[in-house]
Amino acid sequence: MMDIRNYQVVETLRSGQPITIRAIRPEDGTLIFEGFSELDQHSLYLRFFQFKRTITDQEIKYLTEVDFVDHVALVAVADPIDKAKVIGGGRYFAYQHRAKIRSAEIAFMVHDLYQSQGIATLIMKHLLIIARADRISQFEADVLSENAKMLAVFSRTGLPMSVTRVGGGVLHVTLTL
Repeated sequence: MMDIRNYQVVETLRSGQPITIRAIRPEDGTLIFEGFSELDQHSLYLRFFQFKRTITDQEIKYLTEVDFVDHVALVAVADPIDKAKVIGGGRYFAYQHRAKIRSAEIAFMVHDLYQSQGIATLIMKHLLIIARADRISQFEADVLSENAKMLAVFSRTGLPMSVTRVGGGVLHVTLTL
């Protein structure tokens, strides 16, 4: 059985920069808060479907204190000499969808300065490894239709993908694992 709480791998971005993708930890709260405060409002809107100016202590606790059973979260960490920085993250929330089908809702966030370098794709790769080991059959996500970058990440997985218009500019994406 996989030890997800201690999951950690080193990957390389398109730029050649090494990053660490690892399981989120409760002590990452400060790094999450700092990273959130640097995000552009449009990036936050694409992630949360609303404008969000701040993140509460309760939200940070929810994001960082996961059970690694039904709620799995990974962060991408750049390790500059002076201080580690969370530059992206991805997570899934697993649930029983239909009889014997275990599904998971997925979500991602990448720091504005690091977008288009393959971070979400790398996090997705590792979430897939973990999800398959946990016998999850499909990933699902609601995505704003204008979020072409996230739709491209899903498409690049090569997994069978269905897209349904939900309304209000929202698409429901299902990836079959």
